[in-house]
Amino acid sequence: MNDFIKPRPYYSARKNGPRATALRLEDLRELVKSTWDHYENAGYFVEAFGSTCVDSGFDPGFAGTNVKAYALLSLQRPNIWPPEDSYAAWDEDDTFTVIEFLYDHISKPHKKSYHDWNSCGFHYSNFVQADGQFEYRERMNVILGQYGEGWELTDKGEILSKPPNGMTELVAAQIPTNDKTTTQRVEDAKMKFRRHGSSKSDRRDAVRNLADVLEWLRPQIKEALLRDDEQELFNIANNFGIRHLNKKQKLDYDENVWLSWIFYHYLNTINAFFHIIKRQQQ
Repeated sequence: MNDFIKPRPYYSARKNGPRATALRLEDLRELVKSTWDHYENAGYFVEAFGSTCVDSGFDPGFAGTNVKAYALLSLQRPNIWPPEDSYAAWDEDDTFTVIEFLYDHISKPHKKSYHDWNSCGFHYSNFVQADGQFEYRERMNVILGQYGEGWELTDKGEILSKPPNGMTELVAAQIPTNDKTTTQRVEDAKMKFRRHGSSKSDRRDAVRNLADVLEWLRPQIKEALLRDDEQELFNIANNFGIRHLNKKQKLDYDENVWLSWIFYHYLNTINAFFHIIKRQQQ
């Protein structure tokens, strides 16, 4: 049973909006540490990191007998593990790295028994990773959604920027086609655009990738869309310094605003195009 209850938006959030009450990095660190404490005390990391019994001593998990060394090798970042010793000094990269690391190592115990000798405590077994990851993601996404401009932990265990309002379903939707070239390019573009730490160059590349997909589909688009609509799709990319750089292009614009608008416009167009084709075929 999942004991996490998603909090409703209280007065300040309703009055000022979620961004006005965004979490700071120090808030995020505290909440990640609190989440670690909660699940660690409930046995969700026993399968990975082991447990200690007053009778048998330390019983290692699949991470082995030296969890700190295992974490160092996995995270490739020093002075980050264990959380209780280091979390106060984490920067944003450290914090996001730990969130993803915990996702990969959490598993929910479905059986526990109390060992009362010398107040040993509970022993846990019957672990299911998918159940633990589901609960962890649900809790963590409430936290990440309130940090900065908004982030989310995907079911693949990767932290990505949250889509703008109304675009969540679009980003999550699978392109309705068996064309692997299109599908892979679109998924790569979504990852490149939303990945933590992505630069303006990365986001431009993501938009360019979607424009290339539209170019790839151009012969079919001509049959499905009016010519003026089809032509306008490529005018946007060509006239705003996205694809083929030349002196006639418009370069003096707010890239953060434009790149986001163009990216989701192209993504929506690709999805809409394939739905049109599917409907025409039916």
